[in-house]
Amino acid sequence: MNAQVFTTALNMQLRRVVSISALTAVGKLGDLKSELKAGLDAGLTVNEIKEVLVHLYAYIGFPRSLNGIGTFMGVLEDRKAQGVSDVVGKDASPLTDTTDDYERGRKVLAELTGRPQTKPAPGFGEFAPRIDAFLKVHLFAHIFDSDVLNYQQRELVTISALAAMGSVEPQLQAHIGIGLNVGISVPQLIEAFDVIAKDIGKTQADAAKTILSKITEK
Repeated sequence: MNAQVFTTALNMQLRRVVSISALTAVGKLGDLKSELKAGLDAGLTVNEIKEVLVHLYAYIGFPRSLNGIGTFMGVLEDRKAQGVSDVVGKDASPLTDTTDDYERGRKVLAELTGRPQTKPAPGFGEFAPRIDAFLKVHLFAHIFDSDVLNYQQRELVTISALAAMGSVEPQLQAHIGIGLNVGISVPQLIEAFDVIAKDIGKTQADAAKTILSKITEK
């Protein structure tokens, strides 16, 4: 995958990323197994899928992320036994930015949102400074430090998972806004939600489309 795939409609690799993210988020492991195979067959590398599943833990929690990783390990073992040699893909580039972890995360979040980020974050960050530190240091620094996925791909993963989960409207709204800011288009998001309608349910997809409509109306 690369940034160029976001210039038009979602290609097959990215459609599989949507499915993998959504199915992992809701714990549909049988369907996930099929989509992981389809993702590899579509050209996703082992490291790209692994990074998707690692990235997800920040939004869906360790249990379902680990279940997804375990399912993926099983898929790879089965394919190896069948003589299939999957492309491992690139590792993350070495980190060269020596900025303090919190400040590095704050800079990444400012780039994602297109807005300056105060320290601490207003509201929840003032009320619970530890969660603000976890977000900046671990999520937006440590996880985003890996360039195996770019910002557009990471936001597609996040949006797909949140839309599939449901009942997290404020976070989904925020990440749809971030997705648009980093270059994912409205038609591409609608296409992603159509995939979620097929894999998860029309209710979840329609709720996500409603949030998207409210954002675009503004």
